[in-house]
Amino acid sequence: MEQPARDGEPAGAVGDAAEALDRPLPEGVRRRVVALVSDAFGGLTVTELPAALRQYARFTPSRRAKFAGNAMAAALESDPLFRQRIGERFRESEPELAGAVESGAPPAAADPVDVAAAAYVLRPAGWVKLVAAAGEEAQRADAERADEAGRRELERLREEVAAAKERGRSETEQLRHDMEAARKEAESLHRKLRSAQSDVKRGEAALRRTQGEIDAIKAEAAAQVSAAESETRRLKSRLGEVEAALEASRRAAREGRSVEDMRLRLLLDTVLDAAAGLRRELALPPVSVHPADTVDAVEPGRMSPKDIAARALSDTDPALLDQLLALPQAHLVVDGYNVTKTGYPTMPLEKQRLRLLGGLSALAARSGAEITCVFDGAELAAPVLLAPPRGVRVLFSKPGVTADELIRQLVRAEPPGRPVVVVSTDREVADGVAKAGARPVASVLLLKRLSRLS
Repeated sequence: MEQPARDGEPAGAVGDAAEALDRPLPEGVRRRVVALVSDAFGGLTVTELPAALRQYARFTPSRRAKFAGNAMAAALESDPLFRQRIGERFRESEPELAGAVESGAPPAAADPVDVAAAAYVLRPAGWVKLVAAAGEEAQRADAERADEAGRRELERLREEVAAAKERGRSETEQLRHDMEAARKEAESLHRKLRSAQSDVKRGEAALRRTQGEIDAIKAEAAAQVSAAESETRRLKSRLGEVEAALEASRRAAREGRSVEDMRLRLLLDTVLDAAAGLRRELALPPVSVHPADTVDAVEPGRMSPKDIAARALSDTDPALLDQLLALPQAHLVVDGYNVTKTGYPTMPLEKQRLRLLGGLSALAARSGAEITCVFDGAELAAPVLLAPPRGVRVLFSKPGVTADELIRQLVRAEPPGRPVVVVSTDREVADGVAKAGARPVASVLLLKRLSRLS
């Protein structure tokens, strides 16, 4: 039988002291208690709430249950007055369930969790047993639901295993089929490989035969070339002999004619004296050829570029270039890019040209020699816009013609005997112009001479 409450102590406090849970509330019951307190929370004024819960007074029930669940559960357990107020709100909202629980005969159809939550809040006599029984019932229900879920999961897993086995059999069959197809394809590739190897061997054999035929043809061609060269040398030798014999015949004929000419001149002196007046009247020029000029002999030569080479000067001494340019009517031909790429290869081509032409202009003013600078223009996309400096002729080779060939053309264009000096380090250019009668000098010689001018 429930004992009467003391003065100032809420009803049910004495029963609370007599009854207490020996274990925590089941989780489902605790969540239901928190929801019940959160719903009844809004019916209380701020002053009726415990101090710890007043900050949640303006929260919605769902937010109170989320953020103040632990605080509400603690206040419900420790504050009998707060619990009594929550119980009163619960009796107002759920009078039938509250009356049944307080009477100790909850309806059998009620949710065990709801019954346990109501018993925990209202605390009637025997409420601990109701909470424990409801908790066990809830645990049984959870266990049954878990068993049912486990059975459904097990059934699902069995179905998945069966499906997996079926897929495995299908994939195994597909793999077996793929392996058979791969094996057949590998056999086909092996056959093709053997056929290709046979073709390669036949090709190599044919290549060796062809190479042997080419070697034989080359040997025959080399023999024919050698025979042709021998015949050419024989013909040149025979031609030299014929030219020598022809020159001897001409000399003999010229000597015979000279004797007859002297006899005739004695007879013609009278005629010539008579014609002297006529020659003066007609202003005829005197005879430029004398009999002594017809005598075959060696005349004294003039200074040439080749004679300069015999002097005791180094090929890299700038004084050698000064001596060459001091020859009468000397013509200096410069292989432009050969000089610039020897002296200052890191500069752009435009600056290389300008620097070289500036030095050549100063050299032309100092020496008075004719200077021609040749640049390779075979790869130019457009003509170079350039104002040649005073005293320097600037030429670019045409498409399809190299600067080397243009230099050789310039040397061949000069009359025999004129001093022509070609500046180039290219051995092929130097040999070619030397055969044409010009004097080749190295690019470094010109670079040293230009450095003295700067």
